[in-house]
Amino acid sequence: MAIDVIGLDADDTLWHSEDGFSTLTGRFAELVGPFAVPGEDGALPDLAESLDGVERRNLGLFGYGVKSFTLSMVEAAIEVSGGTVPAPVIQELLHEGRTLLARPVELLEGVDETLTELARDYRLLVITKGDLLNQQRKFHESGLDRHVTALEVVSEKDVETYRSILMRQRIEAAGFLMVGNSVRSDVLPVLEMGGRAVHIPYHVLWSHEAAEHNGEVPTLSSIRELPGWLAGVAGNGA
Repeated sequence: MAIDVIGLDADDTLWHSEDGFSTLTGRFAELVGPFAVPGEDGALPDLAESLDGVERRNLGLFGYGVKSFTLSMVEAAIEVSGGTVPAPVIQELLHEGRTLLARPVELLEGVDETLTELARDYRLLVITKGDLLNQQRKFHESGLDRHVTALEVVSEKDVETYRSILMRQRIEAAGFLMVGNSVRSDVLPVLEMGGRAVHIPYHVLWSHEAAEHNGEVPTLSSIRELPGWLAGVAGNGA
């Protein structure tokens, strides 16, 4: 069956995102480091690792996004300092989180031109994890809503979530292609439900999203290459 609907991941596929979290993790270490206390082995904690552990622990309750990350920074700061982290540091962490939350959208190179081209021949959806209000803001601020027929903000990208979206949007899995930077979220579950996927790596990847595929998944270096790849697929009758 020919591809007629394309799902697009948002963060780090359409616009920059993870680099902001990476920078803020460094800022967390700068602010909290002076107050970190040694563990039972006498060694100081790895602050980035401690924050990552708290964030993963909180995913089931807080979900994904900047708000969840900010709450996890506060919790991690209290934990690694044994409760001694001063209020001004907590206040600065909240300020840094608020700044990241309000960060202007910066599209990746070639995104607007590519979606303009794709929208002529395909139905486009954006399917993204994260905080609903923030993802809606970024989507509309990006200006890409003129190319896209629907925005789906979900708490997780697994097989059941994709099946629900396709059922709601009246899409056949065999005619659906998902494009994104995460093998774990954008590739593997889509392949499992009978769709197709293209992987476009971003230069920074949160370790939680790390996964491997069997090497047969098309991997492009830029979204600019997607129309040409689709033309090749259509030319082969796939």
